[in-house]
Amino acid sequence: MSDGLGFELVLVDPKPELCAAWEEAFRGRSEVHVVCGRFEGLSAFDCMVSAANSFGLMDGGVDAAITRFFGQDLMERVQCRILDEYLGEQPVGTSMIVETGHPQHPYLAHTPTMRTPMTIARTDNVYRAMSSMLLAVRRHNGSGARPIGIVACPGLGTRTGRVPLPEAARQMSIAYRNLLEPPRSITWSFALGRQEQVRYGGDLGYLLRSESEA
Repeated sequence: MSDGLGFELVLVDPKPELCAAWEEAFRGRSEVHVVCGRFEGLSAFDCMVSAANSFGLMDGGVDAAITRFFGQDLMERVQCRILDEYLGEQPVGTSMIVETGHPQHPYLAHTPTMRTPMTIARTDNVYRAMSSMLLAVRRHNGSGARPIGIVACPGLGTRTGRVPLPEAARQMSIAYRNLLEPPRSITWSFALGRQEQVRYGGDLGYLLRSESEA
């Protein structure tokens, strides 16, 4: 079953704490599936999300596992696209669909969460990355190319980025919900409401919300 975006979302990560945070944040979304494990163990997916850096250097964390799974030429293909389309640096808040050459898993969504490896805890980078990835898949599916039916997405910003797991899950779920419920018009009230959702971004927003509820 697909959702209003036209594809299913599989959230996959070996950390039980993150999976529990996802289950809570995405509660009631039957088209979103949480798998506590590694993406290599998934039986089916069309597109793997690379929670990347801006330069396509895929040699650490989940990116290293992606490179091992698909081959070194995928990283080279990603970097060629970054050079051609972004002149050497793909900004946070963008995502591009890259062909993997794998017959069962044909696409990668290269989606920077940071420029280079760094802490992004006090930012809204997770929200921006998740939004851009979902939009990129949606645009791809409207292009006439082989469609993406299942997207496999790891935790965004939860390793090197050091975003607290509940906050990463919250920002990912907000981005997902906002794309399912687009506005009919854009006003300052709408813009401020969106900003209030994300707060200041990262764990600063999470802590401010927790303090106000204490």
